[in-house]
Amino acid sequence: MNELRLHSLGEAALLCELPPPATLAQQQKIWALAAEAVRWRGVQEALPGMNNLSLLFDPGQIDGTELEMQVLAAWPQLVTDVAPGRQIEIPVVYGGEAGPDLRFVAERAGLAPAEVVRRHSAAEYVVYLVGFLPGFPFMGGLPTELATPRRTEPRTAVPARSVGIGGSQTGIYPLVSPGGWHLIGRTSVELFDPTASEPALLRAGDRVRFVADKVEL
Repeated sequence: MNELRLHSLGEAALLCELPPPATLAQQQKIWALAAEAVRWRGVQEALPGMNNLSLLFDPGQIDGTELEMQVLAAWPQLVTDVAPGRQIEIPVVYGGEAGPDLRFVAERAGLAPAEVVRRHSAAEYVVYLVGFLPGFPFMGGLPTELATPRRTEPRTAVPARSVGIGGSQTGIYPLVSPGGWHLIGRTSVELFDPTASEPALLRAGDRVRFVADKVEL
């Protein structure tokens, strides 16, 4: 878990990367490094990603080699005992027009569609990252038997608020967008409101449970 790799991204950015798979423990350490690094001289921004962190810095205040040394010195000392995120419930209509790929996911897992819904909604998920689209949450915690590789042919337009499975993660499309995740349902909850003081509903570290509002098999 601690095999941190560093890569220069030009003269003013450093990528700190962990090997896959993404886990909660690894994400928590990435978050801890981000919180530490923004206090360092010359670091202008820390951008957590999935199993990685990009540090943007001012070369006039610190050079890349010095920053790498700081990262490597700090990494083993990081405390990852972070406070739990907010608990959020999201209602979902599973299957039917809202979830056109539910049956595919069920067949691949060797389960009935209703059992896929039960297992998906019984799990607790943690938001690892918000990105790709404004407000799009990448969530860990998907039951392993429901993991499904992304579609070989992405859709050109996924409806807003669609709940999908992509590999070992689940997520929600906040906006109409192309996308390759398998769609199993849709929520009525808005994930992104640009007029709100906090536009994205979810943030990294939040704990999410899906509630089956309706199931169309």
